[in-house]
Order: sequence, then C-alpha cells, then structure tokens
Amino acid sequence: MSFSASLSHGISLQFSSSFHGEPLSSKSIVFISSPSSSFSGKQSRFPKKLVVYSKRRSGLEEAMRIQRESELQSTRKFRRRPPLRRGKVSPRLPVPDHIPKPPYAGSSLLPELSSEHQIHDAEGIARMRAAGELAARVLDYAGTLVRPSVTTDEIDKAVHKMIIEAGAYPSPLGYGGFPKSVCTSVNECMCHGIPDSRQLQDGDIINIDVTVYLNGYHGDTSKTFLCGNVSDELKCLVKVTEECLEKGIALCKDGASFKKIGKRISEHAEKYGYGVVERFVGHGVGTVFHSEPIIMHHRNEKPGVMVEGETFTIEPILSMGSIECVTWPDNWTTLTNDGSPAAQFEHTILITRTGAEILTKF
Repeated sequence: MSFSASLSHGISLQFSSSFHGEPLSSKSIVFISSPSSSFSGKQSRFPKKLVVYSKRRSGLEEAMRIQRESELQSTRKFRRRPPLRRGKVSPRLPVPDHIPKPPYAGSSLLPELSSEHQIHDAEGIARMRAAGELAARVLDYAGTLVRPSVTTDEIDKAVHKMIIEAGAYPSPLGYGGFPKSVCTSVNECMCHGIPDSRQLQDGDIINIDVTVYLNGYHGDTSKTFLCGNVSDELKCLVKVTEECLEKGIALCKDGASFKKIGKRISEHAEKYGYGVVERFVGHGVGTVFHSEPIIMHHRNEKPGVMVEGETFTIEPILSMGSIECVTWPDNWTTLTNDGSPAAQFEHTILITRTGAEILTKF
C-alpha cells in the first residue's frame, strides 16, 4: 500500500530520515501520509535525522513536462469508459479479539512516517517471508474473484475472511481511518480505492492491493487484473507496468543506489508513451507498515543505498495520460485528473548480497 508525496513549487520542508540535508530533486516534495511505529534492530548505518530541501522546478524542466503531457494526449488514444462513480460503502468488518493488531488499529489518526530503515535478523526475515507468502496467496485468491458483475465490496469481504482465518490482520483496516481490508482501484483510480457496491464491468481493469499483518510483520503486494474482455490498449498498459516493477527489482542488491529504480522504471515506461506517477511512492515495510526508505519510481537524485537484510516495496503506477491526480472527499480514492486509465503492481522485496528476494511472489 503506497503513501503519497504531494508536489508543489518553491516550498522547503524538514523530515526525519538519513540523508544529511541533501536535496532530493529539483521538485519540492511534501510527504503527506505515512505511518510510524517503534522499530528495533540494526540501525547504525542510518542516522535518525534528515533535512529535505525542495527546489523550484527550472523553466526547462517545466517546459519538458508540459511538452510530455501534450505528446501523451496526442499519441495515446484509448476508448474512454464511463467515469468511475462512488458506490455505497458497507460497514467496517470486525476482527476477532484473539488476532494481534498493529498499533494504529485503534486510532483514526494517520500515523507519521517512521525514519527507521527496517533491517532484519534471521528470525525477522523468516517472519517477513511468512507475511509475504500469505499476502501473495490472498492476492492470488482475490484475483480469481474478478469478473463482470462482482462488486469490490464482495472482494473485500472475501479477502477479509481469508486473512483472519489465517490468524492475521488486514493491515489497511483502520489505517488512518481507512474503512476496508483491501484497496480496490478501478480504471482511472491510481490507488487507495475503497471497496463499495459498484459492480465490475466487462473491460475494466482493477488493482487489488493486499497487506497482511502476521506475527508482528507486514507483507504488502498488489496486482492489476483484467475483468472480462479488456482492450488491447489497456492490456498493454498493464503488461508494461508489471515489466516496470520487474526491471526495478532486477537492479536491487546490497550497495545499489535507490535512485536507479526510478531511472530504470522511467526509461521503460517512456518507450511506450506512459507517464510514471510521482505522487505515490514505495516504502520500507516490516514491523512498521510504512517507513524509510522512500522509493521513488520516477527519475530522481535521491541519495542512499540498499543494505543487505533490508525490506521495502516497489510499486510503480503508470498512466496512459496525465500523471496528475484528484482525490475524492473520502480522502483516499485518488484518480488521474484527466480520467485516463492507470495501472499498478507491487512487491515486497528483501535485499540480499547479490540481488533481491521477492517475498510476495506466488
């Protein structure tokens, strides 16, 4: 489950993390949603404070952005579907008392971003593998439910039931007031769609984002599924988005630069004329739902390198049109501002000495 980085111009902010006041990029970035929790472990390579200075986008960069948006509008043609409408949201589902719950479960407040990089010992890695494996199985099952006439609320109920029967907690439930156990993002919804009474339509695409909290550890994954007879244009978007995730993971290993992820993803997306959404980013995951490192999927100059034993998500969102977004009054459901389709894929990975182990692969 991603969290957001809101873009604006000429604003300077400070956050806790580990990059010693170096500028992240030429765009100013405000992290507006992220969780926190305590974390103990091997932290000596990651100081607790970070000052992030944002800079005003240069005239050349702004001109290139405008040109790119214009090119996407003219070259990317797709059959517009009826705009997404909000359905009825059913009451929150209960979780049995015997199931351990994350610290935020009893609060409607959005937790702050934890500055701690989550690096695990052997026991922690074993628990991360178990959480990741369960999340992958749940996501695979959720995908079998995708067909025309099924509601996203029905998918949520099935996911909720499977997770609690496994003795785990559905991580999104109650996180910052989120009312459901899974995120279901249809067509132009970038992410964080709230399951409701809307029936899936033939030709829809839907991202299902599953996170489970098992034995004190979160496993986080998502996939975009095809519903019925999907157009070739949308199939291509989904395929390329998954390829972007794979290419980002392929370069991960101990000592690799985080910024390489965004460069590799952007290069592949641009070959097909797709835009990479900048607002939503990957994150550290483990005993804490969201933490440092922040994983940007677009080109950036973020400093920092990966460390063996570290776990985080990579979760690019690609759009066929604008990468700018609008959020519904529910403060979660976020759509492309021009109604163009978007797709997302996500894995939780473990950094090893020679590469990356995908913990949510099924």
